[in-house]
Amino acid sequence: MPDPILQTIALERRYQVGRQSIAAVGGLDLAIAAGEWVAITGPSGCGKSTLLNLLGGLDRPTAGQVRLAGHNLAEYGEEQLARLRREVLGFVFQRHDLFPVLTAQENVEFPLLLGHVSAAERGERALSLLRTVGLEAKASHLPDELSGGEQQRVGIARALANSPQVLLADEPTGNLDSATAAEIMQQMVRLTRGQGLTLIVVTHDPEVAAQADRKLAMKDGRLIADSGTRP
Repeated sequence: MPDPILQTIALERRYQVGRQSIAAVGGLDLAIAAGEWVAITGPSGCGKSTLLNLLGGLDRPTAGQVRLAGHNLAEYGEEQLARLRREVLGFVFQRHDLFPVLTAQENVEFPLLLGHVSAAERGERALSLLRTVGLEAKASHLPDELSGGEQQRVGIARALANSPQVLLADEPTGNLDSATAAEIMQQMVRLTRGQGLTLIVVTHDPEVAAQADRKLAMKDGRLIADSGTRP
């Protein structure tokens, strides 16, 4: 059995609320294999997004470990974590957070600027990704000239610009109508499958979760169900 690409060991994230210590994630053990498509479900406030942020190194645990390809993220400094997020992890959020003054192509190119990729290669890669998500014709459009679904597709292209190994998505279809949401998920799954990426999606949508290889259900910061394939 291959080693998991992502693993948590007795993972906890607690927040101080007044005099109370609240566990957003409490004692969670999890292993995700390379190439898995995992949906994380559960009611609002159950710890889904907190878990995703911990997996992506956007937040640090109160206790326990997050291990990426066998490496404990707690041992990484801020600069190392930033590099990891640039080179190994891709992120798609409910709010795409595109830069409003940059075109679609420039938004996709932006992560490549931090990797010192040449201008010619940046442009070629960005246009290729926009072509893949069906938006090459709108490469020169600003975000406010695009529909919500188109903006999210630009966000997906941007998340894939640095050829990550793991794509983490937090409610990526939450602001979209059902038809557009289905199209966005189909594209995201097709792209990650085609590149052999690990896809982890936090979602409230049962139709999105039903497509996953594996479904994790959370409640009160804990994993209460794990169905589908496992590493």
